[in-house]
Amino acid sequence: QVQLVESGGGSVQVGGSLRLSCAVFGFTYSPNCVGWFRQAPGKEREGVARINTVDGFTIYADSVKGRFTISQDNAKNTVYLVMNNLKPEDTAMYYCAAKWGDCNTLPYNYWGQGTQVTVSS
Repeated sequence: QVQLVESGGGSVQVGGSLRLSCAVFGFTYSPNCVGWFRQAPGKEREGVARINTVDGFTIYADSVKGRFTISQDNAKNTVYLVMNNLKPEDTAMYYCAAKWGDCNTLPYNYWGQGTQVTVSS
């Protein structure tokens, strides 16, 4: 059974850091794209960061460039999102998602349940 399981969310103060993890299970052929998306109450879901698991190419939203880093551990089938210098506007439910093909396009076909990140001032 295909599963994407997120962990690592929580509550931090402005300027703090968190590391999110996305464990990917159950694929016969591992997807080459894994991404992190977020959705805040009343707002549309937005892409935060994406990684091509074959060549390591990464894509970031402008709002997180220089603060967030996406990486992978192929041995653990896990993708990480390290978030530094967190701001209140980073507060959202964060989702991990996966697909095959062009990592910069939608849709992503497989989704996790999400992990909440709350940044307080």
